[in-house]
Amino acid sequence: MDVEAKAGAGAEAERMPKQILVIEDEERIVELLRAYLERAGYQVIAAYDGESGLELFRRVRPVLVILDLMLPGIDGLDVARQIRQESDVPLIMLTARTEEADRVTGLELGADDYVTKPFSLRELVARVRAVLRRVEGELAPARRLHRGELVIDLESRQVELAGRRVELTPTEFDLLVTLARHPGRVFTRVQLLEALDRYASESLARTIDTHIKNLRRKLEPDPQNPRYILTVHGVGYKFCREPT
Repeated sequence: MDVEAKAGAGAEAERMPKQILVIEDEERIVELLRAYLERAGYQVIAAYDGESGLELFRRVRPVLVILDLMLPGIDGLDVARQIRQESDVPLIMLTARTEEADRVTGLELGADDYVTKPFSLRELVARVRAVLRRVEGELAPARRLHRGELVIDLESRQVELAGRRVELTPTEFDLLVTLARHPGRVFTRVQLLEALDRYASESLARTIDTHIKNLRRKLEPDPQNPRYILTVHGVGYKFCREPT
């Protein structure tokens, strides 16, 4: 293939709509999602049970998965576990369940967002866009993270808050970067230990609370009412998407 042909192929690939995989057993919901997402510029592929959903996921490699938890055959939680073992693809979970335990389990499995039925289709499209914007921002090369008045220099490992230098320990810095790189994503304590390349166990996971407490003391104007590092009760911690 000559240079012009390669350039043309690359431009054509960029113009192709992003593919979103919907795994949902209710055909009416699938068609509504298809209509709204395609109107927003995405291409939708659909599966109506867990097994075919996994097959499609492995074959197509979509940019995002919308997954219903209550599926025939392999249920949504098992599908989510298998997807997370193979990929970090953004994952939005749908469910008619309202129990906190289900929501916690979904977030612990690595879901990027969790939507309870019935839901607004416009809101769901907005959430899809927000998750994809966040992921694309994370993939872009960056030497600094800017989060509100907080600036994190990844090369010099220095942190400034409103122009003031903040001294962090190596563990505090790595923990802050892990959270700040994924605004809005909920991390369990064990996941944070693993991200820090520490041996993860339930007994050691509580040491994360101490590091978070120290980070808040150094970064938050009011550590009792944090605006950067937020607690998700029953799950763990997340970095605020839009810190003030």
